[in-house]
Amino acid sequence: MAFPKSLVIIPTYNEKENILLIMSAILEQNECLEILVVDDGSPDGTGDLVQAEADKNSRIHLIRRKGKMGLGSAYVTGFKWALERDYERVFEMDADFSHSPTDLNRFLETAENADLVLGSRYQDHRISVVNWDLRRLILSYGANVYTRIVTGLPISDATGGFKCFRREALQALNLDKMKSDGYCFQIETTFKIWKKGLRVKEIPIIFTDRTRGTSKMSGGIISEAFFLVLKLRLGLA
Repeated sequence: MAFPKSLVIIPTYNEKENILLIMSAILEQNECLEILVVDDGSPDGTGDLVQAEADKNSRIHLIRRKGKMGLGSAYVTGFKWALERDYERVFEMDADFSHSPTDLNRFLETAENADLVLGSRYQDHRISVVNWDLRRLILSYGANVYTRIVTGLPISDATGGFKCFRREALQALNLDKMKSDGYCFQIETTFKIWKKGLRVKEIPIIFTDRTRGTSKMSGGIISEAFFLVLKLRLGLA
């Protein structure tokens, strides 16, 4: 099946151990795929590595930002960049291989009949997570249960970061009002697209925790998500 021109957005901060490998693996999956790396001034030289590849390959693009500005704002920057160009499908994806590039074609196939496709770690009550400790797993699973109960969002994994948007779904969002980060950003985008009456579908993925580099998760991001869910339910966000 031929798919439309698609962009994989990868936010980075100190991902020099992963970035060349993940970009190569993504581009191997389908000729329709291009990559936009949004680098937050990585002191380890991640941006320089990407720029060197972009100079050789027109399917690789780079936005450099001056400092660590957060995951949510990185995706908003990437979404706006994509909408200014002729991309019909836009992905969110991590740089660290926790999201498998081999799943990209399944997302594209599902997006033929959906406006937003989510990679789910918890679909049909199955837990598909590798290398997490019990505390992190309980925290993640519990956050999703809490989100469903409070918002009514009929999604098993609203906090996941492996997603494919149709262009129309991104156009339905007011990107200038998206201020959240991390888990919070993922919940907010999915909830607002669902509330617009657009089609949201989940597909199962296996999430494998990073083996190279350092996790960016923090307690502040988790607490932000707790309060955002309440604001979404009350129509305050």
